Amino acid sequence: MDGIGEVRSADETAELCRSLEAILFAAGHPVTYEKLSAVLGIPAYEVRSLVDGIMPEYNGEDSRRGIMLLAFDDSCQLCTKEQYAPLIKEALGIRRGGNLSASSLEVLAIIAYNQPCTRSYVDMVRGVDSGYVVSSLTEKGLIEQRGRLDVPGRPILYGTTETFLRVFGISSTDELPAVSKPDGGGAEEADAVSTDELL
Repeated sequence: MDGIGEVRSADETAELCRSLEAILFAAGHPVTYEKLSAVLGIPAYEVRSLVDGIMPEYNGEDSRRGIMLLAFDDSCQLCTKEQYAPLIKEALGIRRGGNLSASSLEVLAIIAYNQPCTRSYVDMVRGVDSGYVVSSLTEKGLIEQRGRLDVPGRPILYGTTETFLRVFGISSTDELPAVSKPDGGGAEEADAVSTDELL
């Protein structure tokens, strides 16, 4: 929280942190730093500093909380930790599973590691038509159109979304596990990740 402690008392900073926590808990979805700035009455960069300052309380290895704080480029969100998904489902009576199919994970991995890329590229890497899976992932909000490739036919380019980051519990694609690529240049399928949040 560099810079905040120099102009605000410890009590004021603590109250801002409590207010931030309350807003994010009640929202249940990502809230932009601009919106938090307007509500809390402090600059957006100070909001981001507050978030960075309290993240270890939620995400540190020694954290005793059942929730985690995700920080994105322009927003942040509180969400439950993945290991408590079965208990949450049981408590809330959620019957439907939310895991992605193997083919969906495969397509998602290819796009995540090679974005922006076209559907024909995904088809080439997989060796099968991926039209249905790409449409399904788009409907779920995990991928989105990122413009068009400047070649004949102008095929659509796809990339991952903020929802993708939220579902997989990361702040940016830089946090994706490192994978090696075969000589052909295609992406190998990433390790299967549970997506119980896709209910």
